[in-house]
Amino acid sequence: MLPRDHWQREIARLDADTDRVRITQILATHEFPWDMVQALSFALFRTYAVPSIGRLLFETGEFTERVQKRYDDTALLLEEILEHSLTHERGRAAVRRINQMHGHYDISDDDFRYVLATFVVMPRRWIDAYGYRPLTDHEVTALTNYYRDLGRHMGIPEIPDDYAGFDRLLDAYEAEHFGRDAGARAVADSTLALMTTFSPNNLVPARLATRASYSFMDEPLLDAFGFPRPRAWERRAVHAAMRARAALIARLPARRRPKWTRDFGYVRSYPQGCPVEHLGTFPEKAG
Repeated sequence: MLPRDHWQREIARLDADTDRVRITQILATHEFPWDMVQALSFALFRTYAVPSIGRLLFETGEFTERVQKRYDDTALLLEEILEHSLTHERGRAAVRRINQMHGHYDISDDDFRYVLATFVVMPRRWIDAYGYRPLTDHEVTALTNYYRDLGRHMGIPEIPDDYAGFDRLLDAYEAEHFGRDAGARAVADSTLALMTTFSPNNLVPARLATRASYSFMDEPLLDAFGFPRPRAWERRAVHAAMRARAALIARLPARRRPKWTRDFGYVRSYPQGCPVEHLGTFPEKAG
């Protein structure tokens, strides 16, 4: 069995820039596999509260009519990049597929930067709140460098230089742009309904799983969607359950084998697998 701090010590020996991919792989598949999946899921969920993003996703119909497939496509494309890196043809093919999909729509650079900021900031906020230990500054720098590199390959201009820049960008953008939109609310409802089918949420009635999900959301996000604010005792109960989970994991040995998103059973659309080039959507070019 590996000691609990095995991977943390391994990360400390690596360089936060040149080894950014390996550090991110270790964090996502050995140290915090479930936490990273939840953090990135909620990162994308937050973006729906920006009407220009949520409304566009509603208009495509992908997140309301084919939400499972859309979740799977996103998870698998991002995982291809993380597993193989942007120096490998499979990683480059995945980012090309992402860029092809985005190229069909008129998406502002500001919205692209904000979405990238959620990928950088939300894992730290989630893990600091619910992980078995907080991320170190070294790990945060590596994650930031990893997503800065991904942003460059996506052609996003004026990417922040460091985590603090992404943190400021996210908070400022949400304060200015969060707002009500019926289409965005429909996308949020559809996504939450899907999440109630994932383990361990599927162990309780969907209504209870949805109420628990509200306890992970801050008030500006709840208000943007028009969701009810959870009661104080609900937040305390959810937080206590998450801290109990963290305490248990802290006493377990480190994970020897990597656990990828596809290993959780959440990805269901491709039981036989799917080539990267066939993932995602293929809409006609928007006018």
